[in-house]
Amino acid sequence: MVVSLSVPGTLSADTARTWNAQTGPLAPTWRRVDRSLAQSIPSRNGARRRVDDVPPEEGSAISSVAIRLDDVSKRFEGSENEAVSSLSLDIDAGSIVVFIGPSGCGKTTTLRMINRLIEPTSGSISINGEDITQRPVSDLRREIGYVIQQVGLFPHQTIAGNIATVPRMLGWDKERISSRIEELAELVGLEVAMLSRFPDELSGGQQQRVGVARALAADPPVLLMDEPFGAVDPIVRGRLQDELLELQATVAKTIVLVTHDIDEALKVGDRIALLNVGGILEQYSSADELLASPANDFVAEFVGQDRSMKRLQLKTVADLAFERGPVVSFDESTAAALAMAERYSTEWVGVTTGEQFAGWVQVDDLDAAGSLESAPRSVPAARVHPHSTLRSAMEIIMTSHTSVAVIDDGGSFGGVITLEMIRSSLDDVEAS
Repeated sequence: MVVSLSVPGTLSADTARTWNAQTGPLAPTWRRVDRSLAQSIPSRNGARRRVDDVPPEEGSAISSVAIRLDDVSKRFEGSENEAVSSLSLDIDAGSIVVFIGPSGCGKTTTLRMINRLIEPTSGSISINGEDITQRPVSDLRREIGYVIQQVGLFPHQTIAGNIATVPRMLGWDKERISSRIEELAELVGLEVAMLSRFPDELSGGQQQRVGVARALAADPPVLLMDEPFGAVDPIVRGRLQDELLELQATVAKTIVLVTHDIDEALKVGDRIALLNVGGILEQYSSADELLASPANDFVAEFVGQDRSMKRLQLKTVADLAFERGPVVSFDESTAAALAMAERYSTEWVGVTTGEQFAGWVQVDDLDAAGSLESAPRSVPAARVHPHSTLRSAMEIIMTSHTSVAVIDDGGSFGGVITLEMIRSSLDDVEAS
């Protein structure tokens, strides 16, 4: 019996049922083969290569990938309306682009047209300047990883066997496959002990990590993700989103992700394509631009009324041009401290020791103190990290005694941040 997979690395619910029916008698054999494969993987203490060190397959037509959709439309047979209408956009190589919109906007249809699971009615799609219809479908899909919400892992294969699906189809030798499995397990945060288990022995989040590893197994330059985190709880979803961003920082794939969650789109997308019903592109921009300058009422309503708060979640303290503020060093005089307080019209003065922030001194205590060293530092400092979001910084400032947060860069004083500085960073937000 020969089992053919038209989409390497993926398995729909219908295909899974067919697979189970066809291969049920072979389950013991699969288990023996995959247990052997998992056991052949060396320990984490052995030598390993980075993902980027894995050479591309010979004859690969995709090297520096950019995806272009040119006037793409799709009308399904029997439907009077188009699912996607004259969609044109470019996706930069190495970026994450998110398709989002209401039900019926054609986001999943568009995704599936990129790997030719669905053929467009008109228009063209190219990858790295080459029309995808000019390539054999099997070759195209081997260079496009595909991750879906329900993961679709092969139930009769171990985790190692699932990850090895495409490399085995490509004829990789056992040593190379084992090395690649170990590499990917570490990359997506799977313990080596999990590789000999079967999908039903893993949690939803762990299964999703396996799905990502399987999609990356042959080092494809393009990764398509259809609601990849929609089937897990919010806490796990947030963790997986963080892991995706960390993963992208390492592998720099061209990722197209479909989601219905605006917060997810804003968090992970370098650019966001917001589609309306019928696959009409309403806006294609960065997350910050989408929030700051909605193209129309539909976009403004879709992203929500709390656009400014969402923008604060996108920006970090390091994005601001912060200043030293009303801060003096221990070896300065109380007169200098009083002058600093007057300059900033504040009742508190910060004191530093070397590169560290020592605390706040109340102006009323300076006259009685003979020196800054002897002045009581009665108010604790609210501290933020340069990588803290402006939203978290704002919350810290609003609960501080001084209405100022100290920027603590690994123990070193980096300046101060105020609510006014945060407000000024949002000056380009259009009035709702």
